[in-house]
Amino acid sequence: MKVDIINLEAKSVGSMELADAVFGAEVRPDILQRCVEWQRAKRRAGTHKTKTVSEIRGTTAKPYRQKGTGRARQGSRRSVQFRGGAVAHGPVVRDHAISLPKKVRRLALRAALSAKQAAGQLVVLDDARLESPKTGALADRFARLGWTSALIVGGPTLDVNFTRAARNIPGVDVLPSAGTNVYDILRRQILVLTRDAVGALEARLK
Repeated sequence: MKVDIINLEAKSVGSMELADAVFGAEVRPDILQRCVEWQRAKRRAGTHKTKTVSEIRGTTAKPYRQKGTGRARQGSRRSVQFRGGAVAHGPVVRDHAISLPKKVRRLALRAALSAKQAAGQLVVLDDARLESPKTGALADRFARLGWTSALIVGGPTLDVNFTRAARNIPGVDVLPSAGTNVYDILRRQILVLTRDAVGALEARLK
């Protein structure tokens, strides 16, 4: 399929062919959902922790005698039913990551790219470079282009000036081609790919 190429001044500077195998694949919502869950699970720190009975500071003596008080039997003041005691079935430090086959991840990335293309939310940019890292000037260009929520994917290496100017603009993310992922594509409305990014993604996913 053929798409137009624009520059940061919103002017057309040519066109290019996109590979149907990458940008025209079947959109599978189930695969996209599995990949997003996999990504978000990997990002969880898993450092939450509550104390068990053995970790609570306090006496080890029996609160009162076993029989004759008319109250329920108790063995420790550190039990969960007492104030200042342990937490029953509380969270522990663990890894929340789940496994997802590499083929499924590649399929999900193709589906995400194809979904943006099918929805008319894919833009091919000539180049993501600036002469100076001016956030205000870049924000004005994005406003003229109508990019209020956008993921911009560059080539293998990013332009330092462009990255510095874009990182303070709300709703705009900038990634190298190697960092392209399903979650960041779906969380932004517009997907902007440079020429280099298109070539890198096609070589990676074909």
